[in-house]
Amino acid sequence: MDRSQCLDALSALSQETRLDVFRLLTRAEPVGMCAGDIAEAVGGLQNTVSTNLAILARAGLIRSAREGRSVRYFANLDGMSRLLSFLMEDCCDGKPEACAPLLQSVTRACGVSEAAMTTKRYHVLFLCTGNSARSIMAEAILNRWGGGRFHAFSAGSHPRDEVHPFTLDLLRQQNFDPEFARSKSWDEFTGSSAQPLDFVFTLCDDAAAEPCPTWPGQPMLAHWSIPDPAKAAGNDVERRLAFADTYRMLNNRISIFVNLPIASLDRLSLQKRLDEIGLTNDLREDQPKGTAA
Repeated sequence: MDRSQCLDALSALSQETRLDVFRLLTRAEPVGMCAGDIAEAVGGLQNTVSTNLAILARAGLIRSAREGRSVRYFANLDGMSRLLSFLMEDCCDGKPEACAPLLQSVTRACGVSEAAMTTKRYHVLFLCTGNSARSIMAEAILNRWGGGRFHAFSAGSHPRDEVHPFTLDLLRQQNFDPEFARSKSWDEFTGSSAQPLDFVFTLCDDAAAEPCPTWPGQPMLAHWSIPDPAKAAGNDVERRLAFADTYRMLNNRISIFVNLPIASLDRLSLQKRLDEIGLTNDLREDQPKGTAA
């Protein structure tokens, strides 16, 4: 962050309603809120709140994602982290450990979790066989939810030549830029020059059953089995619903993952939590028990 960006962020937060909105969105992480719900919570008119949301977005303090006809807003905790780092980068005579208690106090006062302020960035690899649907969606979702704490990748044991077109359509509907999406081999993430990994999640049973390469960084491994939407039968509408269900399942599991107190859990406890995420009940609220998603 530079001086101009810092001034923009401080100016955006200097107005009472915008400060209330930002604090509200930090409490709503990682689910976010729609503009109408935000207006009701802060007691303002929706058009006024929308104007303030636009100002906060331009300052890099919030982000948005389209959901059908509505737009959901989220606090950009990475943006707040960069603001606080800029404000305090020269403090304590170059000894950042001396001002750590102050930084923690400031982040709590601003509604930013300490977890979001950690300097540790976790690298996560999602695997499936073809790397054309599930793992691509997971990569996109975690990079959105991660708030700068996570950097997600995806790969396949036997990648297809291209990403499934229904995956690309769904990502666009969810306000992602699908330019990142590329079907690639898991071999890209092996070897001495590869990015060290902290977590590797397999999303399909076939990939989980295959002998995996030796991953750099000795990452934690877990299996989150999710049906392959590319194998769904029926007409295009029914098949697209399968892709939407897959997105929903991944969104649920990843939202649990990003809220784990990773730094405070020992390795055995963390492994147990990761495995439990893979057993998450993926039934929709309107779906009877005993039916497939």
